[in-house]
Amino acid sequence: MFTGIVEELGRIRAVGKGQLTVAAQKALDGTEPGDSIAVNGACLTVIAVGDGAFSVEVMPETLRRTNLGNLHLGETVNLERALAVGGRLGGHFVQGHVDGTGRILSMTPEGESVLMKISASSEVMHYLVEKGFIAVDGVSLTIIERDATSFSVSLVTFTRQNTTLGGKRLGDPVNLEVDIIAKYVERLAGRDRPEITPEFLAEHGFM
Repeated sequence: MFTGIVEELGRIRAVGKGQLTVAAQKALDGTEPGDSIAVNGACLTVIAVGDGAFSVEVMPETLRRTNLGNLHLGETVNLERALAVGGRLGGHFVQGHVDGTGRILSMTPEGESVLMKISASSEVMHYLVEKGFIAVDGVSLTIIERDATSFSVSLVTFTRQNTTLGGKRLGDPVNLEVDIIAKYVERLAGRDRPEITPEFLAEHGFM
């Protein structure tokens, strides 16, 4: 479990088949093989630590659903260690299970902030509401507005300076994870709802 509060920017040191090595500092503190680290919002398992870096395995499913397959040597990534018991929950509940990718459609200055508009699939948009949560490349953000195919978030100066979002350009892909609570609410709301069939209508006197 994560919070969507990026701890530091790591830098890709090596890219191999099904594996990434990331140079880091803060994220290495207390990290051991077997631990989980969110890289651009994708929960990955650490397989090695040493020499100022850690290595993680990247499964084919992760490559299909995220932008990790586009990473190159020297590129920066958002890093967050798993939430420790008793730690502060500054963002929202983030699993690190990316639901899909979107693309940046526009970036509009708005005072000291930048309004970023991002496209998303219908499966992702289904769970988004204004003032709700979304994790973009692992960064916990509030949805400012939405339409049928896209949503907008506001990036304050701190977020732009301390995450990869500050260096994004139009058309760049970003990892998206919807609020898990929205999924649970939908599941629970529909769990006991009876299917309307001719038998159901007859049983309740409508036929």
